Amino acid sequence: MSQFDFDPDKIEEAVGHGPTVVSYPHTRISNVLEAIVDAFGRFFSWSWIILLALVVANVFLRYFFDTTFVALEELQWHLYSIGFMIALSYAVVKDGHVRVDVLAEQLSARKRAWIELLGMMLLLAPFCVLILIYAYPFVERSYLINEVSGAPGGLPMRWLIKSVILVGFSLLLMSAVARALRALSLLTGFPKAIPAGKRRG
Repeated sequence: MSQFDFDPDKIEEAVGHGPTVVSYPHTRISNVLEAIVDAFGRFFSWSWIILLALVVANVFLRYFFDTTFVALEELQWHLYSIGFMIALSYAVVKDGHVRVDVLAEQLSARKRAWIELLGMMLLLAPFCVLILIYAYPFVERSYLINEVSGAPGGLPMRWLIKSVILVGFSLLLMSAVARALRALSLLTGFPKAIPAGKRRG
């Protein structure tokens, strides 16, 4: 191999299993919560493909037919919102969120687990609960008045896209609880870790 050749597998392994990643034990409850988040994440991952196709279609219509549809442009924004909201919880479950690695790599596994536990339960989970409390009336009002887009030719049923706030933050709360339970299991042995053969993945 020349100096410019590289092995993608080795790079992926180094990134995915670096010194800042702590392998927390799985528990029964965390498995259930993570399975729900994972299912939503995999299902809505298709929204990015649809979004890409929609962007191309909008550009094609604009430059080749000199026309545009407000509903398609709004749908484009909505799909981006859906993908982003669902991806938040998926990133937590897959341990793909951003850390300050230069600090984390200096800490022991137990110290990182404490930070994870306290961060999830004192910061992320209360934030999710707060958002859910204030978002529910926001979505409910939109549903009751049958809110539609303010733009001519826009999309109806605006409550549908607003309800993604409830879904996204509910999933984010589930992922925070699951992650906290796994960190707690590492630190205290409770809840009890389950055997590798019974893990979700």
